[in-house]
Amino acid sequence: MTINTLMVSAGVFLATASVSASPSPFEAPAPPTVRNQIDELVFARLKHLDIQPANLCSDAVFVRRAHLDVIGTLPTAVEARDFILDRSSDKRHAVIERLLARDEFADYWAMKWSDLLRIKAEFPINLWPNAAQAYHRWVHSCIKEALPYDQFVRQMLTASGSNFRAPPVNFYRAMQNKEPQSIAQTVALTFMGTRTEKWPKDRLSGMAGFFSLVGYKSTVEWKEEIVFFDPGKAINGIAPTAAFPDGISARLSLGRDPREVFADWLIDPKNPWFTRNIANRVWSWLLGRGIIQEPDDIRPDNPPANPELLAFLEKELIDAHYDLKRLYRLILNSETYQLSSIPRTDTSAAAANFASYPLRRLEAEVLIDALDQITGSTENYSSAIPEPFTFIPDSQRSIALADGSVTSSFLEMFGRPPRDTGRESERNNSLTAAQSLHLLNSSHVLRKIEQSRMIQYQTQSGKTPREMAIAMYLQILSRYPTEAEIAFVEAFFQSGGKRTRDAAVDLAWALINGSEFLYRH
Repeated sequence: MTINTLMVSAGVFLATASVSASPSPFEAPAPPTVRNQIDELVFARLKHLDIQPANLCSDAVFVRRAHLDVIGTLPTAVEARDFILDRSSDKRHAVIERLLARDEFADYWAMKWSDLLRIKAEFPINLWPNAAQAYHRWVHSCIKEALPYDQFVRQMLTASGSNFRAPPVNFYRAMQNKEPQSIAQTVALTFMGTRTEKWPKDRLSGMAGFFSLVGYKSTVEWKEEIVFFDPGKAINGIAPTAAFPDGISARLSLGRDPREVFADWLIDPKNPWFTRNIANRVWSWLLGRGIIQEPDDIRPDNPPANPELLAFLEKELIDAHYDLKRLYRLILNSETYQLSSIPRTDTSAAAANFASYPLRRLEAEVLIDALDQITGSTENYSSAIPEPFTFIPDSQRSIALADGSVTSSFLEMFGRPPRDTGRESERNNSLTAAQSLHLLNSSHVLRKIEQSRMIQYQTQSGKTPREMAIAMYLQILSRYPTEAEIAFVEAFFQSGGKRTRDAAVDLAWALINGSEFLYRH
């Protein structure tokens, strides 16, 4: 099989995929209705702006979208088929509940938090594998056990002990600079969604006072470090001065860790930054952009697109005692989240006000896991640190990698973040020419397809082209092919004297290289 053959097959497929027979495989015929208060606020805003929301997405789109957004994992062909054929009126709600309870939920969201918390062993963070793995295990456990978000943050801010044995202290280790002002900048970015570069100097120095007594002490064990409250760093034995970012001065004493004082202020529901930041982040993770965009650039001159919506999410999170799963559940069950990605109004105002679901390329880790799931293959990972510290078993999924220093050429090429700054913008999900060429032409991807169990099973079981098309569409795209697509596949299998196996490989290759596979939609 030649590259020209592959290019022709993909070109014909992509040209015909858009002329699907009715009903559309991508959207439901009915317009959206109000299901909860999120919808009331979003649709009222759209009506005020004279913007038409998209139709609801189809069941096939929803099951794929929900799996990718909640657990970072494609549905299996069986899961997709069963959901599409299910006639229950509450099946979308039911699958959301199942996904929130899956083990992969903690894997995927620990990956998200590992980006923000800069969990990596090597330069420029230098946690060392023991600490990176311990930190990741702790984050994973907090998510799996549904630790309230305010307590999750408080434990990191107030932690003391060995970075190998008290994992939350790695928050203070996973920074390029341990000076009090740099710590304050990291805290503001991570937990307040605020970049301090344009803050007045007195505001940043006032916040830095809370971190001026953080001490670091090495041990005889290489790379181990103790992080602790060190009153001995107080100048002339006098408690440091500090002020909260809202300008109110704090009363500090050498008898209490100033970090505790700051943490109590930060996680107070009355705090103007804390709840707003995480509510906006969760919304951006699920809907592709923040109500305040960028999600880690909250400032007075960057107002929310829908202030009432953001205020509602903040109130819901406070009422839920910072149970993030309740916020996920609320958003996922809204018709706003379940809109089609086919906009009825294609303007920047429509996008900013969530008139349709935004197209987003799969993250590097999610994409390679999806390829491996479809083909039954595995990925090889490497690190500057030798085994046994960084040994990765063949069964390891990319979304569950603990250490940002453990990587692969695929992850690097497809925009996995270096975890140096903790900014959302470190991750690049734009599709580049190099990425397209890798998917189209590399032996890496082609070998996965050619050697896949999917191809072996489909071609050795005596299935007709129609049956193979249905099975492969369900496995790769999580939907049934349209009659037009089936007709194309049947014609392609019968053309040019192709062997069935070669035609099946071409079809799989074409589907994997289509935007429908590469993007959330």
